[in-house]
Amino acid sequence: MNKKIIIIEGYLASGKSTFALQLSKSINVPYLVKDTFKIALCKNISVANRNESSLFSTVTFDAMMYVTERLFETGNPVIIEGNFVPGGIKKTDEAKIIRQLIGKYDYTPLTFKFTGDTQVLHKRFIDREKTIERGQVNKIGFDISHDTFDRWCHNLDDFNVGGKVIPVDATDFTSANFDAYIEYVRQFMS
Repeated sequence: MNKKIIIIEGYLASGKSTFALQLSKSINVPYLVKDTFKIALCKNISVANRNESSLFSTVTFDAMMYVTERLFETGNPVIIEGNFVPGGIKKTDEAKIIRQLIGKYDYTPLTFKFTGDTQVLHKRFIDREKTIERGQVNKIGFDISHDTFDRWCHNLDDFNVGGKVIPVDATDFTSANFDAYIEYVRQFMS
């Protein structure tokens, strides 16, 4: 048994999903990405507006935690990725729920906290919104101002489930040493 959870969380459009995939392949641990999980759940459902999309975000988080708990029951490691929210932002305190699962199953968490210059991330976000890969269910559906984007990102600042937190400045991907992060995770897993 290797009761470890790696949480990749933080700002929108900061490269969290890309890192989760790269990390999963490097250490051979399953990963759950909130946005792609949401796309899979809503594959045969039409989402009419932002309110419906938000509702499906809640359903997606619940489904991710269900799968995470099933992995915890077997003592297997897992990687989860998303812009998980702390208490006081939405109805669901996602940080608290993750923290409770970690405590219930006596797992050790390691969190990668992706942040960066929100001006740069906002541009990435706008560009990403235009891609097919984003999936209709994850699209905002309207132009978002930098001020709103900045607020949404900073709403995630207080996420904390305990354990070691590794900050990742995702403003410029070429300056982040992802190989060193993967090596750190290998040591964490052993």
